[in-house]
Amino acid sequence: MEIVLRWNTLAVAVLVGIAIVTAVWWAGPGMLGTAAAAQGTVAQATVTKGAECTAPNPQETVEITLDGRTRTGTLDACGHDQNDRVDVTVPASAGDGDIQVHLADVVTGHDDLRRPVGLALLALSCLGGGTYAFLVHRGPRRAEAPTAA
Repeated sequence: MEIVLRWNTLAVAVLVGIAIVTAVWWAGPGMLGTAAAAQGTVAQATVTKGAECTAPNPQETVEITLDGRTRTGTLDACGHDQNDRVDVTVPASAGDGDIQVHLADVVTGHDDLRRPVGLALLALSCLGGGTYAFLVHRGPRRAEAPTAA
């Protein structure tokens, strides 16, 4: 028994897969769980007290110049020497006192491989779903009965 598969059966599965991948791509980076870029201002800071990378939760002390005032901040990083200059992200709601800052180059946003890998995995899952729909539509195969000699 030969199974005839019409083109519209496969076309529906292909079009649904393309529509899903396009919708996720169009929705933007947040759809695949990537982190949003940190809010704040990028400023240059000078390390005043470095931290060893072997310490648990290392934090370095930095000096930042904001609006003409020199401020002290805590940087969640390690391995810098005294007087090293680093770019940091200062939060928009920096009050008085010490400021908790982060390295600017590690919070740049969506410059990693999570989005393209996520889209590729989504496309593969759509392909798997289409293959499953094809197999369900085709139905079970019948084994031929052995012929007696």
